[in-house]
Amino acid sequence: MLSTEILKSIGIFEHLNERELKLLLSISRQRKFEEGEVLFYEKEKAKYLTLVLDGIVKIYKVDPKNNEIILHRFVPKHFVAEMAVFEGMPYPASAAFETDGSVLEIDFDKFKEYFFSDPEITLELFKSLTQKIKHLDNVIALTVVLDSTARVAKYICENDEALNMKHNKLAQYLHITPETLSRIFKKFSKLGFIEKNKSTYKILDKKSLEILFE
Repeated sequence: MLSTEILKSIGIFEHLNERELKLLLSISRQRKFEEGEVLFYEKEKAKYLTLVLDGIVKIYKVDPKNNEIILHRFVPKHFVAEMAVFEGMPYPASAAFETDGSVLEIDFDKFKEYFFSDPEITLELFKSLTQKIKHLDNVIALTVVLDSTARVAKYICENDEALNMKHNKLAQYLHITPETLSRIFKKFSKLGFIEKNKSTYKILDKKSLEILFE
């Protein structure tokens, strides 16, 4: 059940006093989801400021061939698609839970009225937006600028969890086939860049990997 204690545990709200937390609670709700459930669809109108409380949310688009293209994954304590809410525009992509989880939904119009005068909150929202811009730059680099080998090298160097991900999910995120990903991992292993350890890998020569995408 959503409470002021839960709200207090979220970084952007930790400085709020009890009165402010109760006010925030009055304009918020918690929604729970099962694995595979859709949080919102592309072109759906954005009404709520949404933050992941539990689980993993994927942001994705579907191409003309009905292939799912994953743009990003969000973990707890991160806002999802806040730009669409700020601009009063439809969601530019869809979102669904990859695990069981829940989100905090805040009535944006009331939140803007009650809390946008708080400099700490507006600064944190600005930081969240700049992180999205940085991620967009990475998506462009991964999907447009780099070839598949450089794409894999860049992603595993910059994301600690990548080497523990299932190959089909990692391949899906990098927009390559699982077969291509396996060939690249075998190549990296043969060159001594990475080493397989049971079902996961570890990086042995990060400098050589970085040369591939610099």
